Amino acid sequence: MRRFWPMMQSVPATCKFAPLNRPFTPSPSTRKLEGIVFDVDGTLCEPQTYMFSEMRAALGIPKSHDILEHVYSLPTPEQQHQAMDLIRAVERRAMLQQVAQPGLAELMAYLDARGVRKGICTRNFDTPVQNLLDKFLAGSVFAPIVTRDFRPPKPDPAGILHIARSWGLLRTSTGEPGVPADPREEEEKEEEEERRSAGEDGDPDPDHLLPTESGEAVADASGLIMVGDSIDDVTAGRRAGARTVLLVNDVNRHLADHQHTDLVISRLDELIDVLENGLL
Repeated sequence: MRRFWPMMQSVPATCKFAPLNRPFTPSPSTRKLEGIVFDVDGTLCEPQTYMFSEMRAALGIPKSHDILEHVYSLPTPEQQHQAMDLIRAVERRAMLQQVAQPGLAELMAYLDARGVRKGICTRNFDTPVQNLLDKFLAGSVFAPIVTRDFRPPKPDPAGILHIARSWGLLRTSTGEPGVPADPREEEEKEEEEERRSAGEDGDPDPDHLLPTESGEAVADASGLIMVGDSIDDVTAGRRAGARTVLLVNDVNRHLADHQHTDLVISRLDELIDVLENGLL
């Protein structure tokens, strides 16, 4: 079951990221770009949407069922492991056919030249991600890389907030759910929340952010941009408080007008002019 998360604090609509073509000067109408988070399939490489029908066929589930939610709902660890192996086999075959998105090399060279941090947040597992980086982007650093092993996956904002925290991007909580600044505190709260959930409902629900106290330091993604091609990408970005960019194609064109989409591009290197001139 999909959940709805409280909206994190984001860059005000009237505030844009400062242009990268000049030294950053703080002002009421601009803020510094702290980094960009990318999806993988359909974003860094061309879409391989046929994978999803193959995965569902391997698992024996209909199109209406979310693949990862189905796997995590299986009753035993052995069944979950077997199901994961089935979908990994599909991804391993597909990764041999990966094609770089138009403008990929140009955008990454620009970001590296400008010193913009890059991270990855994907529902893929690590092998296809590393294959793409080795094949098309050797020498370009992405860190951290959040893959399927991180839970909960997109559209939950936790992965993007985890990246923000790893980059030292923090803010003061006003009491809303979030990702605590201290990983040890996060672990303690997760254990407490699991005990509470198990006592109330019988089973802990992993798809949530953690309760925070007013004044507590928490991860802040408002200085980030999330670039992706799916509703999960733009929803996770918006819920985390980041700006969102949709890489549009014939399948996802309906998302261009979605309330979680801030900017639409048709090629990755179109972002260069946007960032250079502070248009987002």
